[in-house]
Amino acid sequence: MAFHVEGLIAIIVFYLLILLVGIWAAWRTKNSGSAEERSEAIIVGGRDIGLLVGGFTMTATWVGGGYINGTAEAVYVPDYGLAWAQAPIGYSLSLILGGLFFAKPMRSKGYVTMLDPFQQIYGKRMGGLLFIPALMGEMFWAAAIFSALGATISVIIDVDVRASVIVSALIATLYTLVGGLYSVAYTDVVQLFCIFVGLWISVPFALSHPAVSDIGFTAVHAKYQEPWLGTIESFEVYSWLDSFLLLMLGGIPWQAYFQRVLSSSSATYAQVLSFLAAFGCLVMALPAILIGAIGASTASPQVPHTSSPILVHLCIVHMHSCQQWISTNVHASDKEIVWVMRITVFVFGASATAMALLTKTVYGLWYLSSDLVYIIIFPQLLCVLFVKGTNTYGAVAGYVSGLFLRITGGEPYLYLQPLIFYPGYYPDKNGIYNQRFPFKTLAMVTSFLANIGISYLAKYLFESGSLPPKLDLFDAVVARHSEENMDKTILVRNENIKLDELAPVKPRQSITLSSTFTNKEAFLNIDSSPEGSGTEDNLQ
Repeated sequence: MAFHVEGLIAIIVFYLLILLVGIWAAWRTKNSGSAEERSEAIIVGGRDIGLLVGGFTMTATWVGGGYINGTAEAVYVPDYGLAWAQAPIGYSLSLILGGLFFAKPMRSKGYVTMLDPFQQIYGKRMGGLLFIPALMGEMFWAAAIFSALGATISVIIDVDVRASVIVSALIATLYTLVGGLYSVAYTDVVQLFCIFVGLWISVPFALSHPAVSDIGFTAVHAKYQEPWLGTIESFEVYSWLDSFLLLMLGGIPWQAYFQRVLSSSSATYAQVLSFLAAFGCLVMALPAILIGAIGASTASPQVPHTSSPILVHLCIVHMHSCQQWISTNVHASDKEIVWVMRITVFVFGASATAMALLTKTVYGLWYLSSDLVYIIIFPQLLCVLFVKGTNTYGAVAGYVSGLFLRITGGEPYLYLQPLIFYPGYYPDKNGIYNQRFPFKTLAMVTSFLANIGISYLAKYLFESGSLPPKLDLFDAVVARHSEENMDKTILVRNENIKLDELAPVKPRQSITLSSTFTNKEAFLNIDSSPEGSGTEDNLQ
């Protein structure tokens, strides 16, 4: 394979630019004030990310090496085609839905991570359980990015793919370690600019290559392979919808997304940034689709793999690091929290790098990243924000039922055979059975309904006296009711409630419709919220 000097120079310049921007952001974080202010700057950028930088970094939530390479791969692969390249539309809709329904309540409460509302309502143990699928999703996504990056660089400058993955991961980890979200946000600006310019510069050269046929003709006619538009057969409709819903709804409950939301200067800004990012995702997908179409229209024997113009653009793109998961819900000083986050970032970066070295497909990692997030975290997020009366018992039931149905459905990318065979299953070339039935959506809906049903059942059993208080092992009903009454003393400071008006703390012996469907703590503003609105919001 030939060594491309120009590609090497471009990559070195790009890496240096990214590193310098990251170091500058780290210097800004270091001079942001006290230790407490520095820890907030690392996690949520000091909550002062503006519209311009915020728009870039919100778009970069999804647009990176995995997004670009995955979209191009889906269009190119004969068995898929454009009809199965679902990420551009799916992730754009997820950003729109996130902006409409999720960004404002999360940002207005002043949360620091996506797990905060879970821990507030369901407790720290449940928050720890929900951390696992969230972490797995982030790790699969980061591995997809590193995998795409390694394959790209190995083609351009003829280096071992493992070395390119490791070097790129080290640089991304380094600037995140020292600069936190500031580094990620400002390097996102540089990365998206390089991706946009690099892709559109490469497309005309690729289209004009003599080995590339008319992509309009190959879109609907088979020449070197099946038409790149792809088809959706009638028996594939349910499978297509299952995957599409996974991307659209599973693209919402991500720490990478909510970190941008929580770093916005206001709740309204968070919504606007979500809408801008949705548009940005669509725009950035266009050249990737063209690259995939060009690949499907190219006579491979005429164009050596080392000189294909389709790959030239990749010399300065695909270096977009997935924001690592950061969890700070521990009892420690601000200085200790900063160091815990840095160690976590390093461990996460190393794990994602190892996964990238072992993977065989960017497209597979792309879908796996949203899998458990869609089935487990999304229904839990719906319940904790919008369904009144849910508790830890329901959350555990939803978690277990969703995970059980997902695992027993099998996973071809992990060579995991199903234990439950739904209608329409079939074996692939590796002997692994695939499911055409939308069992992932079934698992998600089951998790959602189990959370609600078991929560209300547990609430009724304890409050009606059918179960003694000592059996409330999670302290989710009896103890929670006591805390609600005791927490009313907080309102005395606002002079809205007199002390003698507070109800005594005692177990309920009856149940009413209003009490059953009330979960006031889900939307109480915490005192530390920068946008806490005071008396009126606290009474709602």
